Amino acid sequence: MIELKNVTKVYSGGVKAVDNLSLSVEKGEIFGFLGPNGAGKTTTIKMIVGLLKPTSGQIKVFGKELSKEPEAIKQRIGYVADEPLVMEKLRGYEYLNFIADVFGVPSDVRRERLERLLADFKLKDAIKDPVSSYSHGMKQKLTLIAALLHAPDLWILDEPIVGLDPESAYILKKMMRKHADSGKTVFFSTHVMEVAEKVCDRIGIIGKGKLLFVGTVEELKKARGEESLEKLFLEVTESEMEATDFSYLDAD
Repeated sequence: MIELKNVTKVYSGGVKAVDNLSLSVEKGEIFGFLGPNGAGKTTTIKMIVGLLKPTSGQIKVFGKELSKEPEAIKQRIGYVADEPLVMEKLRGYEYLNFIADVFGVPSDVRRERLERLLADFKLKDAIKDPVSSYSHGMKQKLTLIAALLHAPDLWILDEPIVGLDPESAYILKKMMRKHADSGKTVFFSTHVMEVAEKVCDRIGIIGKGKLLFVGTVEELKKARGEESLEKLFLEVTESEMEATDFSYLDAD
């Protein structure tokens, strides 16, 4: 479904955000992409969806080279960015209809999908309001609905849980599982270790642009010891938390 081979991204100034990364994500799985801030998660995701070009290496999605068939690939992807960037001058329903038009979703199909998705994410009452009046969480829900509206084969979600209320987060996790179980694929990044441990079929851990681990949580625990995923994550990424001085938090 997704194949990255020796992918590197160097920004101006020589900053290497992703360093020789090779990774395969299979059809029918939920793949969690974990890493601290600045590890290269968002850069990798933006390269997979075609928003950034790799400095070197090859990216294939659905068995096709992204550089050669970008439009055909993007038609089959539902992407949610780490920040809910939407057209705020439009009303909610205008924005969603615009997205549906872009992906060529027939009017009868979009009506049924919109009704279901708006109900699931509890956004029905606000859909006629300007997007500029939405809270951060409401904008996050709107971008999720927009990404799912054309029933894509591949969901690519960058920190999708952030900003969602507990009920909406639960619904999204159920949708992700159903999507993968239907033979499609979910690739998402997260900082929430509990979500990754409970939801993902496999995980990848990235640090300083390098892929440090790929496999199941069980395989990570077997290799590193029966710790919580959070502790194992900190160990794999060589966190300096233990060396950090927290004495300023002590009570006088």
